[in-house]
Amino acid sequence: MALIVQKYGGTSVGNIERIKSVAQRVARFKAQGHQIVVVVSAMSGETDRLIHLAKQIQAHPDPREFDVMVSTGEQVSIALLSMALIDLGLKARSYTGAQVRILTDNAHNKARILNIDETNMRNDLQAGYVVVVAGFQGVDEKGNITTLGRGGSDTTGVALAAALNADECQIYTDVDGVYTTDPRIVPEARRLKTITFEEMLEMASLGSKVLQIRSVGFAGKYKVKLRVLSSFEEAGEGTLITFEEDEKMEQAIISGIAFNRDEAKITILDVPDRPGIAYQILGPIAEANIDVDMIVQNVGHDGMTDFSFTVHRSDFAKAMGILKKQVAPHIGAREVTGDDKITKVSAVGVGMRSHAGIASKMFRTLAEEGINIQMISTSEIKISVVIDEKYMELAVRVLHKAFELDHQV
Repeated sequence: MALIVQKYGGTSVGNIERIKSVAQRVARFKAQGHQIVVVVSAMSGETDRLIHLAKQIQAHPDPREFDVMVSTGEQVSIALLSMALIDLGLKARSYTGAQVRILTDNAHNKARILNIDETNMRNDLQAGYVVVVAGFQGVDEKGNITTLGRGGSDTTGVALAAALNADECQIYTDVDGVYTTDPRIVPEARRLKTITFEEMLEMASLGSKVLQIRSVGFAGKYKVKLRVLSSFEEAGEGTLITFEEDEKMEQAIISGIAFNRDEAKITILDVPDRPGIAYQILGPIAEANIDVDMIVQNVGHDGMTDFSFTVHRSDFAKAMGILKKQVAPHIGAREVTGDDKITKVSAVGVGMRSHAGIASKMFRTLAEEGINIQMISTSEIKISVVIDEKYMELAVRVLHKAFELDHQV
């Protein structure tokens, strides 16, 4: 008998038939003697509907009230799934994030989990219940409802698995695992049987939509065994996210090509080239809760330099406003320019550590297609480039082919 946490995304519970199908799958696991905790997202499209409602009232909805509203989508899902399980003859009980007491900080719309009280869940599991928990949400120390940001149900699932010391956390989605890249762009992309946490963390941070980055980080930190599976297929082993990389390193240099369309680049021209200038630029950006990704500072000339960085496209207008109104006048910069028509494409693989020439091969492949590289960022196991978004699909296809990712290993 194992304790398993299963997470089902919005498409997996997209309508009543899908919810009944999930209930039947859960019932089969329960019949095998397992203890089951199920985390569910809102029904497909429901969160978008709620956001649309909010924006008809306020162009920029009040963060606290926004969380109160969008969290209701998951509340519907947990109640319906619990009803479906009860209808199959199982004992089931639903919990909102607040009822579990998934304690978070007070950063509305992108809260972080601080602690989980697993007492009631453990008692229910011992009593034979299937525990159904709302993903994506928690509560701060003052009792305010908070949400974890888009994809936050993955993080809820992994965090519950860590708190309960579960044997496995299974993430059910509309794909049957982690692929070498998006099959919609490269039909030859193949499912990976295993991928390391390190690689998956990079893939998630670089735009792979299979798992939310925080969920991968949580799983890696707390050694949660994580598997990505399809909720639409009964068979299949999915992709196991593992700590074992030695054997993989001999098989594949690059594990995948990731991309992120949601990037925007900002450049501050003629910035004084002096100590502390980066903090003067990025400090106000951080205070506005805007995450910065790639940073490039050009070589100074005549005591001045240009400073470029990327942010999520949804934060582009906000960041530009801060820089133009506050930062540029304060530091004496000449101009702030921006481009929200860029994309980031990355090659990821633990095998890079033991193989030279990956960067040169990547740059040569892009150059041969006439694709200009605007920014470059590297780590031990990834190389990322910023390019014009119109070249994104071409870049992904040629890199996937250049690194022979369509070949089965």
